[in-house]
Amino acid sequence: MPQETFVFKQFTLHQDKCPMKVGTDAVLLGAWIQPQTAQRILDIGTGTGILAIMLAQKSTALIDAIDIDVEALEQARENADFCKWRDRIQLTHASLQQFSKATTSRYDLIVSNPPYFIDSSKPPEEGRTLARHNDFLPFNELIEGVAKLLTPNGKFFVILPNKEAVILKELAEKQGLKLSKLLRVRTKQDKATEKRHIMQFEFNPTSFSEDSIVIEKEGRHEYTDEYKELTKDYYIHF
Repeated sequence: MPQETFVFKQFTLHQDKCPMKVGTDAVLLGAWIQPQTAQRILDIGTGTGILAIMLAQKSTALIDAIDIDVEALEQARENADFCKWRDRIQLTHASLQQFSKATTSRYDLIVSNPPYFIDSSKPPEEGRTLARHNDFLPFNELIEGVAKLLTPNGKFFVILPNKEAVILKELAEKQGLKLSKLLRVRTKQDKATEKRHIMQFEFNPTSFSEDSIVIEKEGRHEYTDEYKELTKDYYIHF
């Protein structure tokens, strides 16, 4: 059973009210992004608030974080209120579809660890259904919202399994967003299959680069040096 509190080096996340707990995907995504020049950041589907807080730690940006789930948003607000960057984090109960229609703000960095299950069976709990399945945020509506809210020189960051990453990339290209940076994620050294793709999209990229990372060596919790280096500003044991 997941622990109710997750402690990082500079902040603590409570997750007892949140349907989706802190996971490796969010930590990888937040650690990989370099937001230092960003002035306005949008976190879509904030959950515990982990990405908003991670990006607040290494930027001076004003951050808007949204979630459709009331309990998740309450949890994120609790976590944000007790972090040292609380004055720069604004939380809103809204879907992306609602938020994109109502706001006049534009963002030079947008991030999402989105719900991605498309055809798989749904868990019985309503909260986990919202958090894991994309019925309420189909990929085409995610990309449409991002394209509307992103500044011309802005960047959009997302993490997805490989199959879903391909689908999202095709939809992004139709909205004029091109893949400019890619990190291929494998869970173990002895596994050839990539588990996740972390992607950066831009309207007018000047270049493309890709890299790969392996999380664990042979043993459970025996982390690779590259994973430790990437996440050392957050995990207390690295």
